[in-house]
Amino acid sequence: MKIQPSCLLLIVDYNLSRIDDVAHMAHYARERYGAGTVLIRPAPSERVARICDHVIDLDPLADGFVEAALERLARFSGRLRAGIVFSDNAVQSGAELLERLDLAVDCASLAAGAFSKHEYRVAEHRTREILEAQGVMVPDYAQAESVDDLQRFCADHPDGFVVKPSCEGNNRGVVVVRDGDSLDAAFSEVAPYLHGGVICEAFIPYAREFSFDGIGALSFITEKVSATGRYPVEVAQILPSRLEAHEQRTLVRAGRAANLLVGQCDGPFHNEIKLSDDGLRAAVVEPNRRPAGMKIWWLARWAYGIDLFHTWIDSVFGSAPPAQLPEPERFAAAVMLGVAQDRLFSPQDVRVGAKPLDDAIAATARALGLRDGALQARGFEWLAAERRFVHAIARDNADFVALAIVTLESGDGDIRDVVATLRAQWPAALDAACETRAAA
Repeated sequence: MKIQPSCLLLIVDYNLSRIDDVAHMAHYARERYGAGTVLIRPAPSERVARICDHVIDLDPLADGFVEAALERLARFSGRLRAGIVFSDNAVQSGAELLERLDLAVDCASLAAGAFSKHEYRVAEHRTREILEAQGVMVPDYAQAESVDDLQRFCADHPDGFVVKPSCEGNNRGVVVVRDGDSLDAAFSEVAPYLHGGVICEAFIPYAREFSFDGIGALSFITEKVSATGRYPVEVAQILPSRLEAHEQRTLVRAGRAANLLVGQCDGPFHNEIKLSDDGLRAAVVEPNRRPAGMKIWWLARWAYGIDLFHTWIDSVFGSAPPAQLPEPERFAAAVMLGVAQDRLFSPQDVRVGAKPLDDAIAATARALGLRDGALQARGFEWLAAERRFVHAIARDNADFVALAIVTLESGDGDIRDVVATLRAQWPAALDAACETRAAA
């Protein structure tokens, strides 16, 4: 018979495939604080039920979510000691729920800006003069419901603009529109997201992109590598970022300003920011009030030797995060891996015993002249088990088949060269591992 813990941690939803992070935090809460876990999640899986002591099937985007959750949580009265909100969908309603439960959480009333890109731009424009005085560019924006709306915005922004869903993550539906591009084609790509809102944004003329990550007062900056062209999808994240002091100051100002606008104070954040070539100006692509995706908190563990998921749990149980990270021990990168040509793919296509990542890493080390052991694989996962069609030129993160975490020892080259070379070597390694079945 399972012994019921005396206190409970409440987790409100989680993003996409982050169930391993939920398991990691639930285990730590039990080991460190003797706390069981209650998870609120729409259509929870059997694995979730095994990980958590109690599971409640509710959608944080549904009308009446807070009242329904309070009713379902009533049986745990007096046992809920801490709570976290772990998804974009729950960022506002989850914060409202924790406030109603009198549990520590960042401001609920400002949280909409961390979910809706439209709401964030509205908040930016209310404080535009203040932000621009801090070197933060505030791009023009407009809601779009038709091709005519795109045409009007295009007339005012002939150098290009971006069309994207207001409330979608993972770069889904983001289209860069440049002079001469078809507005009808651009609108057709965002049409599936009209129910949640679509916006046009003036093109941010800065090539470099970073994220301002952390929890509470603890922060660090992650370097983001994106594809060029029509679909600016993320292809890698790198820690630590290589920045001059003035560039870091610019990014911190922009990141902290975004946190103020969305009500972040003590909880986690992941703000995506572009930086000018001279490092003196920045623009916020979007803010998030949750841990970074693409394994960035795991990269921090490899680079700095600190487990930020443990830090988050400690913080909601009353222990403040450290003021700063230790010096980095090595470089770490999360790298998205795709296919050589448009094709149907599933991990079952890979021959038993084949190790395409090891092969690609070995080829990368040879190409860059790295010493033995300098480049290491620290994690690998196939992104989907089912057979699906994958584009060779990724349109969003669904057009990648795998995610790898690699580390490079300090002084053994440039991690950015490793990322580029690994992504170039991977498709051939994958094809070789699938050779027999691909031919069939």
